[in-house]
Amino acid sequence: MQKLDDWAFNVFELNLVTNKPIAFRYVARALLNKFDFLTKYKIQKACLENFIVAMEEGYRKHNNSYHNDIHAADVAQTVNSVISQTELKACLTDSEIFATLFAAIIHDYEHTGTTNSYHVNTESDLALLYNDRAVLENFHVSQVFRKMKENKTINVVANMDKNEFSEFRINVIEIVLATDMSNHFSLLKNLQAAMTQPDSLTMLQYLCALVHFADISHPSKPWEIHTQWTTRLFDEFFVQGDREKQMKIPVSPLCDRNNTMLPASQIGFLDYIVIPTVNLIFDVIPIAVKTRLDKMPENNLQMSSWKIEMSMLLLMGVVVCC
Repeated sequence: MQKLDDWAFNVFELNLVTNKPIAFRYVARALLNKFDFLTKYKIQKACLENFIVAMEEGYRKHNNSYHNDIHAADVAQTVNSVISQTELKACLTDSEIFATLFAAIIHDYEHTGTTNSYHVNTESDLALLYNDRAVLENFHVSQVFRKMKENKTINVVANMDKNEFSEFRINVIEIVLATDMSNHFSLLKNLQAAMTQPDSLTMLQYLCALVHFADISHPSKPWEIHTQWTTRLFDEFFVQGDREKQMKIPVSPLCDRNNTMLPASQIGFLDYIVIPTVNLIFDVIPIAVKTRLDKMPENNLQMSSWKIEMSMLLLMGVVVCC
């Protein structure tokens, strides 16, 4: 098994090797111990374990194929990889590192397996509660802080002083809200501005962009990791699409299992979303991650090949469902 700091760390392999679904517990525990947060913030080991178990249970609440505890582990590990393998670590305070990793760990807590657009279109209770704005992201972070406030046995920030907690809470909220894809281009704009005006970018803005990137980073991982995540994501999308058909409402983009071309959608996602983001993420850091994410061109080529194969099957009259 690769080291936790490695870009190619495989959360699926971790579950496979141990024959147990322990990836989330292992990664969350290892990361929070790695930076000695238990000592710095007076967190009891029992409290940490209770917190991790509670988060895991929340992630498994809706049995999502993609937005689950494994995804949370993957995002947190990816954030750790960037921090640990660049000079970024030396630029961050303990509070910033803790808030960033904490946000990555909890960023999709109790995800419903449906998109923000679905909540808005169906006028769900969550959409009404959060006024159609970053519906799920507001829900995730609100739920975590609420659960910790209500249950001291999982409150890992209970021993922070008032100022520490205030800064921590502000940072976590901003980082989680920034994972809403509607913020993508504004985050990139902040990074682009920093290339010519370094002082224009705050560290919090960068950390928001970093966790957002980690959230969509699977196309930059080795092929065997990328394809598993892609399959899981579209499985979840198609479940939503089936539900929308049953409700007789328009099916959301990429959610119709009968006419969605998975490879084509992923090539576009790589070209227009992931590659520009990763270039800016690491260009803003003077010392880039060792591997410089050279897997992306390879994955795009593989997706192109997959797209050709699927097109041939469609021409032959074979029904293809991704």
